[in-house]
Amino acid sequence: MKVLVIGAGNMGSGFVKQLSAAGHQVSVTARNMAKAQAVAQQYGAKAVPTAGSADEVDAVVLATGYEQAVEALRGVGKVQGKPVIDITNPLTADYMGLTVGHSTSAAEQIAQAVPGVELVKGFNTLFAQVLAAGSTLNGQKVTVFLASDSERAKQTARTLAESMGFAVVDAGGLKNARYLEPVAGLNIYLGYGAGLGTSIAPTWISKN
Repeated sequence: MKVLVIGAGNMGSGFVKQLSAAGHQVSVTARNMAKAQAVAQQYGAKAVPTAGSADEVDAVVLATGYEQAVEALRGVGKVQGKPVIDITNPLTADYMGLTVGHSTSAAEQIAQAVPGVELVKGFNTLFAQVLAAGSTLNGQKVTVFLASDSERAKQTARTLAESMGFAVVDAGGLKNARYLEPVAGLNIYLGYGAGLGTSIAPTWISKN
């Protein structure tokens, strides 16, 4: 697939690395183009100017902070009707709480602000260190939870996640991002607040 990654920070870099390794045609754009170019060069991707960068791609990974997400998505061109994977979490300044929750979610707010996008909440429960290291921890596949109102977009996100080696759990409609974002908050607390480190990830156990 042709995939655009918006953002060249730790998560964006991890996506560029893993998507490229999985054989996808990856482009990356960011506010800091020098950073985008460095990431692209490191992982065999292509750094592209922000304007129009989404026009010809099959899917978009929104790897910015929540506060920058809407502006970033509006700036990349034609995103209407395209699968957009939103990895953001609406974190407080100390990373120990959420600024949005209960009756809405970051994902719903982004979808409302950019009409026509087929938004999928996903990968937000992973630390960047886990994403960069690959799809397994202690020999077990890491789980990616996906929530969306678009089955087509969710299937695209599933295909991308599985191509990178991750296990996928269908988390229902986009409103269930209201649950996934607090799960990410708990993971961040356990990693930093409780001192478990960043080599952890939530999963769901089934006997089937």
